[in-house]
Amino acid sequence: MIRRLIEIPLRGLAWAADYVFVVRWQARSLLRRRPAWAQHRPDAHGVPVVLLPGIYESWRFLEPLGVRLAEAGHPVHVVDLGLNHRPVAALAHKVAKAVATAEVTGAVVVAHSKGGLIGKQLMLNEHRDAARGGVAPRVRGMVAINTPFGGSRYADFVPLASVRALSPTALRALSGQRQVDDKITSVYASWDPHVPEGSELAGATNVRVRHRGHFRVLGIRSVQDEVLAAVERTAAPRA
Repeated sequence: MIRRLIEIPLRGLAWAADYVFVVRWQARSLLRRRPAWAQHRPDAHGVPVVLLPGIYESWRFLEPLGVRLAEAGHPVHVVDLGLNHRPVAALAHKVAKAVATAEVTGAVVVAHSKGGLIGKQLMLNEHRDAARGGVAPRVRGMVAINTPFGGSRYADFVPLASVRALSPTALRALSGQRQVDDKITSVYASWDPHVPEGSELAGATNVRVRHRGHFRVLGIRSVQDEVLAAVERTAAPRA
């Protein structure tokens, strides 16, 4: 009982901190020029990373992660998805074209929230094409942070088609496709106010962090450490 009573204010503080983080980084993204980590860096020799943001987020929202990945030696690629409110399938196609145009191979997708759904659809498309004799996949795996792989029941209460597309019912077909789940690491908060079902994905590598929140975890160094470690594991050759 005491633990439950303590948890209530902690969740309230986490919820408030979530939106402080959102306002801060959205504002910074509007005021700053294209950051160095998102530009071509011939000195970066790590596995290439493709950043995919969540719904109504620009790629600039992921700057805290982008900086850490670049500092670790990874070339970081970004794709302009606008407000990221279009259907997952269409956005996966757009990302595939951008990755091919940039001639990126052997990449790891690092995604937040809806970005993880786009990344999974992209990987499924590549898997299907390769099975039919097409080109080899350009993406070797994904690290997703707080992605609603099974949907969020809160999505049904929002009068926007783009958000309702993230409900459990709307995502049933994507959730049922398991062919690439073993190439995904799902990193998720101990409590996520936007994804009450949680982000555990059967068949994937699941990493639950002790922090609360949907957005602010992107800026927490220990969570970034988990993401970096997962990128390295994903990049390592399979036995």
